[in-house]
Amino acid sequence: PTAGGWYWQKSYTKNGQLVETPEEVYYPDVCHDYALEFLRRHAASGSASAQPFYLYYASHIVHGPILRTPDSQPGETDPVALYNDNIAYLDKQVGSLVAEIDKLGLRENTLIIFSTDNGTVGQPSTIGGRKINGVKGTMLEGGSRVPFIANWKGVAPAGRVLKDLVDFSDLLPTFVEVAGAKLPTSMKYDGRSFAPQIRGQKGTPREWVFVQLGSRWYVRDDGWKLNQAGELFDMKDAPFVEELVPADTKAQAAVAARRRLQAVLDQLDPRSGKTISPEAEEAAKN
Repeated sequence: PTAGGWYWQKSYTKNGQLVETPEEVYYPDVCHDYALEFLRRHAASGSASAQPFYLYYASHIVHGPILRTPDSQPGETDPVALYNDNIAYLDKQVGSLVAEIDKLGLRENTLIIFSTDNGTVGQPSTIGGRKINGVKGTMLEGGSRVPFIANWKGVAPAGRVLKDLVDFSDLLPTFVEVAGAKLPTSMKYDGRSFAPQIRGQKGTPREWVFVQLGSRWYVRDDGWKLNQAGELFDMKDAPFVEELVPADTKAQAAVAARRRLQAVLDQLDPRSGKTISPEAEEAAKN
C-alpha cells in the first residue's frame, strides 16, 4: 500500500486473492518464490518444449525502510549493517534466479538484464573511493545514473564494459529485436535497440538521453548536459563533478553543445507534456 513496499507481513495478495499466514513472512521471499514458480511453469517439460516468456521482476530490495532480512543477525539494529544485509540478500536472490534458469536448461536462450530505477537515497554512493555527485530525487548524476548489466550466456561477451549511452526507452526496441519481431510503424519511438552491443557488436549507440522528474528535466550526451532552466554543464568528470558553464561563454565546444542539445529539447518539447507541481514533486520524494 505504500512506496516503501512490504517486508515482514502476515498477509499478502497473490493473483488477486488474500493470503494470510499465522506467522510473519518475509515478502521478498514470497515474491521471489512466485518468480521461480513462473519460470518453472514455462519450462515444465524442459527447454525443448519451453514457451517463450518475459518476466519483469521488481524486487522490493533495496528500499526504505531498511529492515532485517532472514539472514540478518538476531537483534541487529545498526543501519549500515542492515543496509549491507539487504544488498547481500538481493545478490543471493539474483543468484537463485540465475541458478533456476540454469537448472531448467534455459540459460543460453535467456537474456537477463539487471538495473534499478534511481540512485541511492541519503548519502552519495562512491566509485573507486570518489563520491558520485547527487542522490535519489536530484537531477544530478547520482539521481539517475544507475548500474545496467546484461547477461546472455554464449551470446554476450563476458566482462565487457561499454560507455554507450542507454536509457529505459531503449528496452522496448531491444526486446523486440531480440525476439525477432518488429515495432509497429504507426508510432514514433525514442528508444534505440542495443541488441547488437549485447551480442558483442558495435551497434549504433544513441547520441543523447533524456531524463525528467516532475517539472525538471535535462538532455545529456557524452560530454554535456542541458536542463530545463537553460543551464549547461560540462560532464567530462561525471559522475563526480558536473561543472556549470557560464551562460556567456564563447568556448566553441560549449556553444556547439548548447546548440545541439537545445535542438533535442525543442524536438521533444517536454514543456507541452504533463508534469506535476514542484510542491507535489517534493512531497513525492519524501
